[in-house]
Amino acid sequence: MSIKKMAVLGAGQMGNGITQVAACAGIEVVMVDIKQEFVEKGMATIEKSLSKLVAKERMTQEDANSARDRISTSIDRSSCADADLVVEAVPEILNLKVSIFKELDEICKPGCILATNTSSISISEIASATNRPDRVIGMHFMNPVPIMKLVEVINGNDTASEVTETILQAAEQMGKTPLMCNDSPGFVSNRILCPMINEAILTLQEGVAEPKAIDGIMKLGMNHPIGPLALSDLIGNDTVLHIMNVLHEGLGDDKYAPAKLLVDMVRDGKLGRKVGQGFYSYS
Repeated sequence: MSIKKMAVLGAGQMGNGITQVAACAGIEVVMVDIKQEFVEKGMATIEKSLSKLVAKERMTQEDANSARDRISTSIDRSSCADADLVVEAVPEILNLKVSIFKELDEICKPGCILATNTSSISISEIASATNRPDRVIGMHFMNPVPIMKLVEVINGNDTASEVTETILQAAEQMGKTPLMCNDSPGFVSNRILCPMINEAILTLQEGVAEPKAIDGIMKLGMNHPIGPLALSDLIGNDTVLHIMNVLHEGLGDDKYAPAKLLVDMVRDGKLGRKVGQGFYSYS
């Protein structure tokens, strides 16, 4: 099946980015959140991003206007009723995602594919909340969505092969490179990335080096575009802690136990860029 209309649940950083790339790919999109102020803020971010693309001559003003016209907003999830694909991009809280997927299962037409942008939560567990587990899949975009090329496509235990194929094609239509894996804690991206970040935090915790040295060594020595501590601040230290807890619990191995320094920083509200303070200060 082809995706002609999409709904994106969540107008935050990930949701508005997914909305933008879908609209730029010629797909009609409704961006849904729980408050009008949230969708307005999401639209403002999209419009600013499109303006930057036009200014850099990576898009014409006409194409930017057309993309903008394909986007509508709503604070009512019933707006998802006629979508071919719904992508959920709400906070990483299992109970929240499960309740949303139960509701979407009732609202959406039978053929609709329900995708989650989760970075670590089990696709199969989310799918079990619906009567269509064969039409539930993971579609993990990378941040920032308009720039990063990867979409990690995660099959649940019951995901139908034709659903996977549709999502692979939809991701390509959005200008992304989809790479597929099966459901497992952290999938591929965060199972490898977050333990590396956690190890960098342990290195800091043990006094081996200061943040700038740790990040500089990884950037210059390993050719990483951003150091692991700065990346943790960008992702959100609370999100990194959540993923480490998912890995620790799901894989049952203490090598995934989160660093005490990470736990303490999250407890103290040092969540990274979004609050202006993490391993570095942002003013």
